[in-house]
Amino acid sequence: MAQRGLDRREEETEEPSNSRLSDMALRGQERRAEETEEQRNRRLAVMGQRSQQRRAEETEEQRNSRLAVMTQRGQERRAEETDEQRNSRLAVMAQCGQMRRAEETEEQRNSRLSAMLQHARERRLNVIEGQNHHQIQTFYAARTVLN
Repeated sequence: MAQRGLDRREEETEEPSNSRLSDMALRGQERRAEETEEQRNRRLAVMGQRSQQRRAEETEEQRNSRLAVMTQRGQERRAEETDEQRNSRLAVMAQCGQMRRAEETEEQRNSRLSAMLQHARERRLNVIEGQNHHQIQTFYAARTVLN
């Protein structure tokens, strides 16, 4: 029975395939529109578990590929968004950050601020190292010219 369906799908042209997939998508939308909050939560929990299982089994190469695809899609989405959409996205991000900070404990706040401080120190060190590297290159270039 299942093999017959596979054979039929292999033989169908692109147009019937698109029509069949469109019908399936509509049925899925209708089913989701009718589900209760509990059913929705259960469906999303199962989806999350399956995703975690898939990620746990993937190789580093597969993980890197998945993350590269996600990054590419995000960049394409942001490249196509209007100023209004961008402002809306940034406003939502800012509000989420404010809510997260409002709910954090004193310990979480201290940890967050400590991480920010450490990050700033590392950035300054990288800038200084870059400047030193540039000065060393300039020195050797000047010495080479003088010799």
